[in-house]
Amino acid sequence: MDLQSIWPLFGLSIETPRLRLRPVRDEDLPGLVDAALSGVHEPERTPFGFPWTDAPEDELPSNMARFHWSLRNRVAPHDWTVAFAVHEGERIIGAQDLAAYGFSDRRTVNTGSWLTRSAQGQGFGTEMRAGLLSFAFDTLGAEWAESSAATWNEASLRVSSKLGYRPNGVTRVSPRAGEPVDEQRVRLRRADFVRPDWAITVRGQGPALRQLGITA
Repeated sequence: MDLQSIWPLFGLSIETPRLRLRPVRDEDLPGLVDAALSGVHEPERTPFGFPWTDAPEDELPSNMARFHWSLRNRVAPHDWTVAFAVHEGERIIGAQDLAAYGFSDRRTVNTGSWLTRSAQGQGFGTEMRAGLLSFAFDTLGAEWAESSAATWNEASLRVSSKLGYRPNGVTRVSPRAGEPVDEQRVRLRRADFVRPDWAITVRGQGPALRQLGITA
């Protein structure tokens, strides 16, 4: 028996024209750590709901490993968070998360992502989210996708707008103590998805869907 037989998500991959997304494996962790340590955002403010990049450089690697290991422990039918490592050729340039709870009833997914700064501004953020949305709508059978970003995070909100998301309310969050910011929530209906002019290639979806409790 191989590892994919034990944990079918390890056999899943989503390919776009320039990228390959696959659930994070242990061998991906060094590449993810290197990408994060090389810089993700300006230090003055964090774009994340939890300021994980604020960790000291000597603590971030083990923090990242614990985080990804914990996600596996929380995968159950209809309730899961799957973190995909984003590969451009031989290097890892970031991560894209896909989460759901009560998926069989709600048919709704949530997404979040980050990119190393050297990969920003090249359309990778749009491409990786468009690829994951194509997978969510066409393979998983999702009907809605939700996300959010700080109101100052124009780059993230532009990606959402470009793909067809619509505003879904504003809330107040404080990722860093004493530094509250407004967070814009966005929501996308499957019929409103602005699809790219390319198609994804999905491999290993059958066993992975069964692990997530989804029937074709």
